[in-house]
Amino acid sequence: MVKRSTRHRLVLVTAPNRKTARNLAQAALSAKLAACVNLIPGLESHYWWQGRLETGKEVLLVLKTTAAHVVALEKLFQAIHPYDTPEFLVLPVGGGSDRYLAWLSAACP
Repeated sequence: MVKRSTRHRLVLVTAPNRKTARNLAQAALSAKLAACVNLIPGLESHYWWQGRLETGKEVLLVLKTTAAHVVALEKLFQAIHPYDTPEFLVLPVGGGSDRYLAWLSAACP
């Protein structure tokens, strides 16, 4: 059964490589700021940086968390992420399976 949600969030963060992405994921999980982190390697990013068009290979982290943990998660990543301006995008979760949302809430209290 799909349940509506107002408290769950997806957070998108990019990292320069798998090692960094794994370290970021472990830091978020160890601090109980995320219930799950998916690492999606092979991302090719094209972006503007300091007036120049750049390209690079990155790893995308998709973090499942709650609204209550977003500020602490951003502070953690600002402190340990190697980028000067790391991507940190927060997306609301409109709903999901009742059991999964209950697990997510319990995994990051």
